[in-house]
Amino acid sequence: MQASSNASDLAAAAYISIGQIKPLGAKIEDPSTGGGCGTHGGEGKASCGAPGSLDDLPPDIWEKVKNHPCYSEEAHHHYARMHVAVAPACNVQCNYCNRKYDCANESRPGVVSQKLTPQQAVKKVVAIASEIPQMTVLGIAGPGDSLASPKKTFETFRMLQEQAPDIKLCLSTNGLALPDLVDEICKYNIGHVTITINMVDPAVGEKIYPWIFWKHKRVTGYEAARILHDRQMKGLEMLTARGVLTKINSVLIPGINEEHLIEVNRDVKKRGAFLHNIMPLISEPEHGTHFGLSGQRGPTAQELKAVQDACMGGANLMRHCRQCRADAVGLLGEDRSEDFTLDKIDQMEVVYDLDRRREYQQRVEAERQAQHDAKQEALAVSREIDVADDMKVLVAVATKGGGRVNEHFGHVTEFQIFEVSAGDALFVGHRRVDLYCRGGYGDDEQLPSVVRALHDCHAVLVAKIGACPKDELAQAGIEPVDQYVGEFIEKAVLAWFNDYRSRIASGAIVHRDRGDASIRQGAYTSSASAA
Repeated sequence: MQASSNASDLAAAAYISIGQIKPLGAKIEDPSTGGGCGTHGGEGKASCGAPGSLDDLPPDIWEKVKNHPCYSEEAHHHYARMHVAVAPACNVQCNYCNRKYDCANESRPGVVSQKLTPQQAVKKVVAIASEIPQMTVLGIAGPGDSLASPKKTFETFRMLQEQAPDIKLCLSTNGLALPDLVDEICKYNIGHVTITINMVDPAVGEKIYPWIFWKHKRVTGYEAARILHDRQMKGLEMLTARGVLTKINSVLIPGINEEHLIEVNRDVKKRGAFLHNIMPLISEPEHGTHFGLSGQRGPTAQELKAVQDACMGGANLMRHCRQCRADAVGLLGEDRSEDFTLDKIDQMEVVYDLDRRREYQQRVEAERQAQHDAKQEALAVSREIDVADDMKVLVAVATKGGGRVNEHFGHVTEFQIFEVSAGDALFVGHRRVDLYCRGGYGDDEQLPSVVRALHDCHAVLVAKIGACPKDELAQAGIEPVDQYVGEFIEKAVLAWFNDYRSRIASGAIVHRDRGDASIRQGAYTSSASAA
């Protein structure tokens, strides 16, 4: 077996601690061929990918990402996406994957309730887009690999171009077949491609991929990982040369690739990747994956954030990924696929009204501009307060969309997490939780798991909260806050933070660092709640 110079060290190392990985967070030097923002490997602003603000991006790139919820953190508060499950086959086996084709109560990649034909998929997209005018993106992400079933994938895109010309088209792939199909991708105006790249060293890759199916045969071990790596890099370079925006997905697997992902980040930036999305491993045993059954754990919240922070300065980071099902529908963080089954769509009167969709999206843009202006006003106030200027804290927010504090604590299945300082309020992640309020009553057994998910936060902003969870959060050192109902999130968290600093300055409270938090495996689903 071949190995790189650092492979033996990596294999022998235990999972590195937060303290060990922080020194790796020194800003990564821009490679001589670096890119990261634009699609042609040119120089770009370090903030261009994740914020998705008009001030940060060239006009042509802004048009591609401004209403794409996966490519713009700002857009994901307002715009919806949809995945269609037309690609069941896969040519790579990952140790973290177990595809399921008739599963309603798991929320993770590779899982769907029903496979679709291209004709069924297009019918479903048109129907949903007529009902959800803020649905701007259609992606094919499985349940296998979109390019392992190329005829079904491209037939779906061909028909959608004709029937829903305003919807952005995306696909996700492991990259093995990518170089052979770049021309087809460009032919159908697929402007966004996600490639899952977990390694740039085959010695690391062979611990993640037991086999690939290549040239009509199964290849295993180091050679399989080497072929996959070469094809991924070639495909990424070809897409960059053709002006296609690329997002790189990487699964953080403790003990296998956590430190190595910094090298992945550097290498994909060299090749023009627009965004890098570092996601936590989902490894619950009940999902039936190799890693889940062998006891491989996923990262904690702070372990994930430490690796993401260590990559700052390289390829731009996406931190708002929800690791969606292959048939997800709606805003990121929600799944309305059960509202739009084929049976229900057959009963709908579908009218695809482009003018109505554009009018609605114009209203969304006005709301989005108001959110941006509110944040700038709040930052101006924050910068005038000369107290604890270097402090950063995490704040959890209960929201049901629109970028506002507008959800009851008991109704939350996902909290958004913001890192707040005197100079900014940045979205840095989300925490899935089990539903606390069921049938109008709080489920006290669920409350400790919610507190564990927020354990690294200093406060949680909600529209409303009951006495019991309020007391338990306060006892855990997390301040429950319900005075910013309906406010834009960034304005609200900055207002709370300014008050927090003022209380510290007056001696009313003492600032204390928080501990780590747990990451819930998989998202809450309506089907699961009924079980």
